[in-house]
Amino acid sequence: MCGIFAYSGKKYDAGHAVWEGLKRLDYRGYDSWGVGVKNGLDLVIDKHAGKIGEAKIKLPASAVAIGHTRWATHGGVNDINAHPHLSSDGAFMLAHNGIVENYQELKKQLQEENYNFKSETDSEVIVALIEKAISGCKIEDAIRSAFKKIDGRNTVIILTKEGKIVAARNGSPMVIGFGNNKEIYFSSDTLSFAPFVEKLLVMENGQMATYDNNKVEIWDLKAGKKLKYKSEENNIHDSKVDKEGYDHFMIKEIYENPEVIKRLTDQDSSNYQELVKAVKKSRSVYAIGSGTAGGAAAQIAFYLRLYGRIPAVSLIGADANEYLDLFSKDDLIIAPSQSGETADVLEILEKAKQKGVKIASFVNMPGSMMTRMSDFKFMANAGPEICVVSTKVYVSQIAWGYLLSKAVQNKYEEGQKNLKLLAKTADDFLKDRQMHSSLKKLAKHLAVKKHIFLLSKYQNLQIIKEGMVKIIETSYLHAHAIPAGDLKHYAITIMEKGVPVVFVISNDKVKKDVINALFEVKTRGAEVIAIAFEKNENYDHYIEVPDTGETSAIMNIVPLQLLSYYLGLELGNNLDKPRNIAKSVTVK
Repeated sequence: MCGIFAYSGKKYDAGHAVWEGLKRLDYRGYDSWGVGVKNGLDLVIDKHAGKIGEAKIKLPASAVAIGHTRWATHGGVNDINAHPHLSSDGAFMLAHNGIVENYQELKKQLQEENYNFKSETDSEVIVALIEKAISGCKIEDAIRSAFKKIDGRNTVIILTKEGKIVAARNGSPMVIGFGNNKEIYFSSDTLSFAPFVEKLLVMENGQMATYDNNKVEIWDLKAGKKLKYKSEENNIHDSKVDKEGYDHFMIKEIYENPEVIKRLTDQDSSNYQELVKAVKKSRSVYAIGSGTAGGAAAQIAFYLRLYGRIPAVSLIGADANEYLDLFSKDDLIIAPSQSGETADVLEILEKAKQKGVKIASFVNMPGSMMTRMSDFKFMANAGPEICVVSTKVYVSQIAWGYLLSKAVQNKYEEGQKNLKLLAKTADDFLKDRQMHSSLKKLAKHLAVKKHIFLLSKYQNLQIIKEGMVKIIETSYLHAHAIPAGDLKHYAITIMEKGVPVVFVISNDKVKKDVINALFEVKTRGAEVIAIAFEKNENYDHYIEVPDTGETSAIMNIVPLQLLSYYLGLELGNNLDKPRNIAKSVTVK
């Protein structure tokens, strides 16, 4: 969740460099923020509740600094609980990304030993453990001692009053960037410093990095043994972070959907050959994700069943534990992810890999943990997705799943052709001013409703579920996606006069089934909103969407993304940074 950023060098004022870096990281959490610098032999911290983009920084000039942008897990959102946390003797400060799962028992023990906690955070427990262990030893040894006591996925960065930076990773990501003039960057995310570095080093789990006297060293966190390392060239695709004239990143990224699809079609079919072989020979194929990526995983599994004739099963990361005993070396897991650092998915993948399961990933963030542990690595190349509400990356994930399924069907070129047509059609659709006007009017109408229901089936079932997610994320209204076939089994009881129901209808073999469900809710007075390829007199509101054949489900998500955008806009919500959520969920 949280974002960590650090800088050391003479090219920029370190405090300001970290402050700017945190602005590029605040999609990871924006409850509070803080920057700490070395000022002589003192450590000075400026930290506040609230979004960093709305703040000013007041720190002395310095050559070294660390910072943090927070998504609160333990302790309220206030200045005291913001990071970094300073040790009681002022010898070091610490920023933390993760959850100390046994913090309550550790905190109780430390309180009994008369440690005086200033904050309510689990992070301060790590500070206390390091402080307790540091007497007579190096800071690195004290950190190692602390990590032996804490449970959970945790990454920290520490700045000492001598100016040494120490970073330790166990779960949450940490990347090191090397600039031109002996500048060094540490960050939770490569994109945050990509324009300023020539080389990268992605820290692996269980590693500790030290930076002192212009020298980086990597250590085994558990054994304390120095490790050899090799940095890699920075060749990140499209690291520009700019709204480019749009009001919000969300609408900009929706408009980028056609280009994202087109980039997939530019890939050579040979990229898929080895994965296709693995899919075909696997005993079982699982697609796994969480949140929006969980919906994408389900759509990928649908396409593999429909076109590849593979009995693929989709799993949600946090609820896949019952499958652990079923996994074998003859299985394959497909994992779509924006960040490649989703904690509950990584936990399943790590355990599955130990059993010999092959892993294929489709990730947008370069250098991610998920990519590095995969046997088959695919990059979305969708460019930075800054809005916390995922749009273009979801589209890239399901379009990739469609293309993979066509490759399994031995019809890759046909899939490629269909996606090219989809990209052109979606681009034309997004330029339709009348469509935008209709969606804005619909959003204004829905903004006063308490509930919004969405119904469909077959290829559009996961699409309405993702539409539900988008509406909830942007509007904070209650939305509920219901399989059209289940309507008569339970949901018909809540269909009454004035209840808005969004139907997504494609020109496919279940079209009549969905329209029958539409008649059933219409008969009970519900308000019918149709996202469909043709008009019908029973629609109260109609958004026309082009029929793109096999790819129509991908086409249909675009108006749902736009509707959720206009709903959030109508309600005055923060569209790029909705309340209480973060983009990269690196804790369970």
